[in-house]
Amino acid sequence: MEMLQHLGAGFEAAFTLTNMMFICGGVILGIIFGVTPGVGSVTALAILVPITFYMSPLAAIAFLVGINKGGTSGGAIPAILINTPGTPEAAATALDGFPLTKQGKPLKAMKTALYSSVCGDTFSDCMLIVLAAPFAAIALTFGPPEFTSIIIFSFTLIAALAGKSLVKGVMAAAFGVFLSTWGLDPVDASARLTFDMVELFDGIPLTPMAIGTLALSSVIAQIFALRKTGKAEEAAAGLGFREDNKLPASEFWGNWKTLLRSACIGTGVGMLPGLGVSLAAFLGYGAAKRGSKTPELFGKGTIEGIQATEAANSAVVGSNLIPTIALGIPGNVAAALLIGAFMIHGVVPGPLMMIEHGALVYSIFASMLMANIAHLIIGRIGIVIWVKFVQIPKKIILPVVTVFCFLGVYIPSNSMFDVALLLIFGGLGYVMRKSGFSIVCLVIGFLLGPMLEMALRQTMLMHKTDLTILITRPISLVFLLLTVFFIWHFGFRGRFRTKETVKETEAAE
Repeated sequence: MEMLQHLGAGFEAAFTLTNMMFICGGVILGIIFGVTPGVGSVTALAILVPITFYMSPLAAIAFLVGINKGGTSGGAIPAILINTPGTPEAAATALDGFPLTKQGKPLKAMKTALYSSVCGDTFSDCMLIVLAAPFAAIALTFGPPEFTSIIIFSFTLIAALAGKSLVKGVMAAAFGVFLSTWGLDPVDASARLTFDMVELFDGIPLTPMAIGTLALSSVIAQIFALRKTGKAEEAAAGLGFREDNKLPASEFWGNWKTLLRSACIGTGVGMLPGLGVSLAAFLGYGAAKRGSKTPELFGKGTIEGIQATEAANSAVVGSNLIPTIALGIPGNVAAALLIGAFMIHGVVPGPLMMIEHGALVYSIFASMLMANIAHLIIGRIGIVIWVKFVQIPKKIILPVVTVFCFLGVYIPSNSMFDVALLLIFGGLGYVMRKSGFSIVCLVIGFLLGPMLEMALRQTMLMHKTDLTILITRPISLVFLLLTVFFIWHFGFRGRFRTKETVKETEAAE
């Protein structure tokens, strides 16, 4: 009952014309970025986080949440129309979406994707509202040793799942932590790796680091790929407005078990750091195929396949904020960028957030539910419009995105030093992409580095540098054992499996 009262107060604070405009604007921008192949919602978030500096905390987070929601579903549109996913998680949607387009039913496929996305998103938002407070209450019982172990575990899990190599993932996360230590020491204010540069006294700014590694490096990679292939983009398939493009309610809700199953899968995946949206989409698709009465239709253009993937990947959007709000640990890159936005406005995600900023948190919850309604309306009205963005050549899109990268860095700080950092991190991100190092691990390591340092130093001060406390506290020990398990499972075991696969391949040849 108390939770409903807080949520009601949140709706009262969030239901303003200004907030609704930012929510709608975020959804529209998210869809546009998602529809444009090779850009996506993460790039949009990285570019647009800096402009939220001039907004209120509620409007800023509502705007960014709208971008994330719109971008997640927007990637399905090019996947359906031209078999080119706008975002990685939409790859599973193309399995049945594009065959429906070839059957002359693109509108039916896009309607299915939109409605399923909203359903999965709404379910995960409800789970967020229900579970955030209990998770935060449990986290309040944690001390520095527990937080140290949890962060180490999170690094390992993210490193194991975010890339192809556990070692490279751990190295990228460690480098991110190293970069976070630049600046003045938080305890004694001694200078660390500042090189006598005043601009580095506060550490490396998040904005040029995030935009450079995530957005600018992606642009650079796509420019080189475009020059290499020299191929023009495939035109979007023609839209037909035939009777069979209609989506009756009975046909859509006839697969309610698939929707619910995928929403649960996406919610579970989102709650665990590092698993990723793409995994949720393919898990949802696989579960739907196994549970379907007509599995032979999957891959040939069934709406059940589209429902499964879109409900699953959209369900991650809300649930990945559960560890973000309760523990201060981002579930994915989008959540990591939201943490940066929170910090810009003086709000530190973690167990105390529900106590210190409870009114803001519930206002954000209300905004997320309102964003789902806005997403449904805007997405449905604009289905035909979004198709036009699919047809924009990358030769036009990439320069525009580059300009936004530079503006997003320069305008908030009015500093050319930040622009220089943008170029440096853009180059670093490109090198990491080409060499197989995870940029996700780098960014999350950079964001969690200060938290790890503080928790570890507090542990050492409280226990006189005796780190055996990490294995004598039950909760801490559990997370350390999980860390060891994941290192073994994804490191040593995976290495042996790879060697066996190579031997089998050689024997076959």
